[in-house]
Amino acid sequence: MPKGIFAFDGYLFDLDGTVYAGNQLLPGVLSTIDKLRESGKSILFVTNTTTHTREGVHERLSQLGIACSKEDILTALCVSRMYFQEYLPEAKVLMIGEQAMKNELAQYGVETTNDPLGATHVLVGLDRQFTYEKLTLGMSALRNGAQLIAANPDPFCPLEDGAIPDTWSLVKALETASSQSVYKVIGKPSEYYAKKALEKLAFAPEACLMVGDRVSTDICFGNANGMYTALVLTGADSRKDIMLQGIKPDYVLASLSEIK
Repeated sequence: MPKGIFAFDGYLFDLDGTVYAGNQLLPGVLSTIDKLRESGKSILFVTNTTTHTREGVHERLSQLGIACSKEDILTALCVSRMYFQEYLPEAKVLMIGEQAMKNELAQYGVETTNDPLGATHVLVGLDRQFTYEKLTLGMSALRNGAQLIAANPDPFCPLEDGAIPDTWSLVKALETASSQSVYKVIGKPSEYYAKKALEKLAFAPEACLMVGDRVSTDICFGNANGMYTALVLTGADSRKDIMLQGIKPDYVLASLSEIK
């Protein structure tokens, strides 16, 4: 283990529960990011969101006072689109998600369909307008042979005043209705997401620190892909969750201000 948490070349930060909660920056974020940049460290924001494009995340970070470029951001949504472009260019995707997903797929030429009998894949993200009709369409596509792709495995999304069901809750409904299992999970902690993140940072995994608030995604993501990891206790999980899930981070931080 490095002597200090400031010893890495690349820093990957989750967003919800790590950098911000709702529309509020969390303690120590700005000073820590400024200090890392002044020291020549590379920073990449890696989020499992499917309700915002990279452009939308960039705008939000800018409004909160964090200067960055679109290229400093990866989302589960854009990585899902990359996966279709790279491995499934002929796919016809029945999407269960919000406007950001529709925009992302359309912008980069991933074909979508509303016909469950013509769909080759069902891509699922967080959808706050999820309905019985959408469940039925997705079920029909899966029972007709389409493969189920989960944009991320998050069961819930933390908010300032609680939480809402996230992608995995909808995935489980579709699995139950169709008697089919997920074919691929794209978001953290997947190896594919890690590959895209490390390509951007251009460092070996062991030169990078993954910082996040969720053991099952952020910490598992770093551990499984050769990075060092830090759990920050400002979001979804606590020290108790480390014990319950048996997934151990290299560092546990009260806030990002402890990166020094």
